[in-house]
Amino acid sequence: QVQLVESGGGLVQAGGSLRLSCAASGSIFKIRDMGWYRQAPGKQRELVATIIGSGKTNYADSVKGRFTISRDNAKNTVYLQMNGLKPEDTAVYYCNTPVAALMNASWGQGTQVTVSS
Repeated sequence: QVQLVESGGGLVQAGGSLRLSCAASGSIFKIRDMGWYRQAPGKQRELVATIIGSGKTNYADSVKGRFTISRDNAKNTVYLQMNGLKPEDTAVYYCNTPVAALMNASWGQGTQVTVSS
């Protein structure tokens, strides 16, 4: 199985930016569809963005126009560029495959994003 490690979170002011990284071990990641998810305290985990093998991307309405998901297959890494951050973006962010996410499996430790007002 692929191992996923999220990094890049931190504390920023509203309007700031962060770039999250999801580093994967294992060559299968090169052809795997990937997504970013987030969960705020007391709230349900939600899908933020996906990127599929063709490179096509999709975004939750709440982040559309502000976040960008991308992939670097040479580095086995998926990124989430987060611009124009809002306090409601505060959450723990996770990467996962859509299939594993649907099975509630293979979640890593996540990376904390905190946006101050």
